Amino acid sequence: MKYKSINVLACVALTCTLMLGACHADKKDQDDAKQQDTQAAVLEEPTVKTAVVENGKLSSTIAVPGELIPYQQTDLYAKISSYVKKLMVDIGSQVHAGQLLATLEAPEINSQLAGAQSRIKQQEAIYFASKATYDRLVNTSKTPGTISQNDLEQAEAKKNADFANVEAAKSAYKEIASNLNYLEIRAPFDGVITARNVNTGAYVGPGGKGTDPLFVLQDKGRLRLVASVPEAYVGGLSHKNEVKFTVRELPGQHFTANIARLAGALDEKLRSERVEMDVYNKGNKLLPHMYADVEIPLPSHDSTMIVPSSAVVQSTEKVFVIKVVDNRARWVDVKKGFVANDKVEIYGDVKPGDKVITNASDEIRDGQKVKE
Repeated sequence: MKYKSINVLACVALTCTLMLGACHADKKDQDDAKQQDTQAAVLEEPTVKTAVVENGKLSSTIAVPGELIPYQQTDLYAKISSYVKKLMVDIGSQVHAGQLLATLEAPEINSQLAGAQSRIKQQEAIYFASKATYDRLVNTSKTPGTISQNDLEQAEAKKNADFANVEAAKSAYKEIASNLNYLEIRAPFDGVITARNVNTGAYVGPGGKGTDPLFVLQDKGRLRLVASVPEAYVGGLSHKNEVKFTVRELPGQHFTANIARLAGALDEKLRSERVEMDVYNKGNKLLPHMYADVEIPLPSHDSTMIVPSSAVVQSTEKVFVIKVVDNRARWVDVKKGFVANDKVEIYGDVKPGDKVITNASDEIRDGQKVKE
């Protein structure tokens, strides 16, 4: 009897356990079904965040590399073959326009001048003789029948030719004498000597390809900041724009300059437009040929539609935003403009006051019901 009672209790306990397990399984199935129904409802009518389309003006900037180059730079060569007689400046010398930088000497020029002067005197003697002959013939011709008209014309022609030879000799003398001016090398503008390639006594001659100049002169007080702006952004450039730039050699320092010149054409290889800014180099902090990081402003046009950047969907097929109209999603094709501060310009069938989904994606179907 005792063992029979134990078996009965065991059966009852097992039955209760099975019943409790069955109840728990039924409750889990009900929860799973409820969760699936909730997920289906969310997918069928998702909750979205919206933003209102605004009408305004969005400004943006692009960062491009630039280079600082001298406003003026020239290589100074000797005009005639000569020797360096004296150097007045060296590398780093600050010079002014017209200042004497070096003197040269060419002894053969003095001989050429003496020869040219002798030719002038020779031609003048010939001219005076032909002029005297012509004058005598003119006086004699006053007596009818003494001098033929042809002889008079021939004498006049010779006199004129001799006079022309005198003028040619004088021009030759001036040409040689002008070379004396080339024996003095002077600065064409204010600047700094950045290179000196000769010493006293060196032989120098006319500059050519592969020939080092006597001096290199750069204007460092005013620099050109040169940058290339990609084709997609050239439409917003203006001479009134102020740019900001920094150089790595001077960390923490920021500089500004205004756009002074636009190339007005695109570089065929880079597909970009050359832009130049004038930089007044106070204190000579900046050096020519430094590289700069340039921020160029690109102001957009007025009356553009502005939305959050997350509201624009860019798929493989098109770019669009999703408007909410009567609690339904409507796909609207748009084109993107400038982007700045998580805002973007759009162009399409949108107007101020329209609501667009900020967490937009192509998973939200066109025409699908949504709730805010």
